[in-house]
Amino acid sequence: MREHYDFSRMKGRKNPFVKHLKQPITMRLDRDIVTYFKGMAEETGIPYQTLINLYLRDCATHQRKLKMKW
Repeated sequence: MREHYDFSRMKGRKNPFVKHLKQPITMRLDRDIVTYFKGMAEETGIPYQTLINLYLRDCATHQRKLKMKW
């Protein structure tokens, strides 16, 4: 292996997988919601954050709207 590599002539290229990366956010959830998903995580072996992401993805894919009455 060389001690020094010359990258000055190397052409850069954007990462083609950037659109598939997840965006970290801070979200406040009720404790019972987190407990529910953590319980599901223990049953399924899937991390609870992944389960929450899958649930939200399903809602977005099927364009589900929250029905609320005041």
